[in-house]
Amino acid sequence: MAATYLPTLKQLQYLVALKDAGHFGRAADACFVTQSTLSAGLRELETLIGVTLVERTRRVVRFTPLGDRIADKARRVLREAEELGDIARAAGRPLSGEMRMSVIPTIAPFMLPHILPRLRRDYPDLKLFLREEPSGAACEGLHNGRTDCVLLALPFACGDVASHPLFDDRLFVAYQPQDMPSDPPTIPASLIDETRLLLLEDGHCLKDHALSACNRPELRAEATMLGTSLHTIVQMVDNGLGMTMLPEMALKAGILDHTDIVARPLDADNAVRRIALVWRRASPREKDFQLLAEALAEAR
Repeated sequence: MAATYLPTLKQLQYLVALKDAGHFGRAADACFVTQSTLSAGLRELETLIGVTLVERTRRVVRFTPLGDRIADKARRVLREAEELGDIARAAGRPLSGEMRMSVIPTIAPFMLPHILPRLRRDYPDLKLFLREEPSGAACEGLHNGRTDCVLLALPFACGDVASHPLFDDRLFVAYQPQDMPSDPPTIPASLIDETRLLLLEDGHCLKDHALSACNRPELRAEATMLGTSLHTIVQMVDNGLGMTMLPEMALKAGILDHTDIVARPLDADNAVRRIALVWRRASPREKDFQLLAEALAEAR
């Protein structure tokens, strides 16, 4: 029987790294090898399977159509290989080994300072790699194997995932006192001035949650969406440029400290976002993710 020569996991890792980085030098750095080692490994892979995967020029790295398909398949193979180790870890110590978690920007700065010390204390063998990114990119990374789980806010269409809800995070309207002299205990959506509403730019699910809670279609068209982060928007409100909506966790974390801003609950039936941990269905680390979710909920 003739010998069958198969690509190595290392070669597949080089291919996926180049696909992600789009540059030989950056891909080599990501794999902790020299550029010549990575380039040689990819040439060996092309020779082995008998096709050209990458068109090389001095300035551009361009994958062939077949190279794109094989890189996507290589990513799935690497993910399944990693799951072999996950199965072994799941049978041993809980929440141990490496875990890659994406966290959306409207959660990360407010929750992580509370939860990371507890995780280090209770699960010292857990090596957690964190990535802050918007919900869409985080869910894409979850499905292509770049990340293992995502801490985000629902509702959000993240595809076919398992989820563990942690808690509800109420939405507040934040404004300068002169914008609402009557100082009502809660703010109905009808009192929000759409011409002065400041929200996050597209790609942040908090913007969609806030507009959905208001149930006023004209806000989506009229809102002045200039902020790239909640901290930036708070500074804009504090300087009299408008009003905004903030999650309760940001208020508890002190985002309004040293400002003149007033915050009152938004008076609406769905004026909350649900914080949840999500992961790929049928993951061998489901018990680990459940443990992590419980720890996140308790440490908030």
